[in-house]
Amino acid sequence: MEESTMYEEIRLDVDDPVATVTLARPRQLNAWTDRMAEELRHAVAAAERDPAVVAIVITGAERGFCAGADMQMLRSISAGTRDAGSNDALAADPGRADMPGFRGAYSYLASVRKPVIAAINGPVAGMAIPIVACCDLRFASERAVFTTAFSRRGLIAEWGSSWLLPRLVGPAHAMDILFSGRKFDAAEAERIGLVNRVLPHEELMPYVRSYVADLATHCSPASIAGMKKQVWERLAGPYAEAEAESIKLMLESFERPDFKEGVDAFLDKRPPRFARLGGEE
Repeated sequence: MEESTMYEEIRLDVDDPVATVTLARPRQLNAWTDRMAEELRHAVAAAERDPAVVAIVITGAERGFCAGADMQMLRSISAGTRDAGSNDALAADPGRADMPGFRGAYSYLASVRKPVIAAINGPVAGMAIPIVACCDLRFASERAVFTTAFSRRGLIAEWGSSWLLPRLVGPAHAMDILFSGRKFDAAEAERIGLVNRVLPHEELMPYVRSYVADLATHCSPASIAGMKKQVWERLAGPYAEAEAESIKLMLESFERPDFKEGVDAFLDKRPPRFARLGGEE
């Protein structure tokens, strides 16, 4: 079965240099299910292997990004009747094995060697908050609305959001949006640092595509992969360790063909020709 026909709750579209994964349950505001989680993981693995893909964009179909966990799934959990069986055809293991701290249910997005970008086109709630927080970049439509909602469902800070949110927005903002479960708009999300940039709704996807196209034209995929690993792994580590690692990696990068190509391209006043990343580790 071709990958594009395997999916029931997402869509995967590859248009060099972008792979777009669309959460596709619009009648339920793209509410999250176990099936959707498996399909996303499978699609991300496929995009990570594909040398045509420089970055992976996750967005939602129609008017929302993701309303959080499907309420029928939550009801089955509370009733003890949930069937969380997996689909063997969707088994996939994206991301770097050498980042063991980021191999969890959704934190694997941080270990994927290519940039993962959340294009937040509408409401994002509940467990969708830690999922977008595990993405490397977040661009939002002016129509986006955010809420953790956990405290209003009798839950705690799910899926590592107690670690992720303080590092993105600081502990005071994190505790506010976690404790209250209140809704807040895209402008506030940008002000506190939850999203990188807010755009007019109709400009969101063109902007994200242009951002990835710029990466594909001017930046070394190998360098981006290395920096992504450095940033995520050193979020909680001491500065001295980060500095020592960066010196080691810098010396190694001097020996890579991308370094020579980057210098030559600059001196020759031409765009660089960096190799894409495919299925290799």
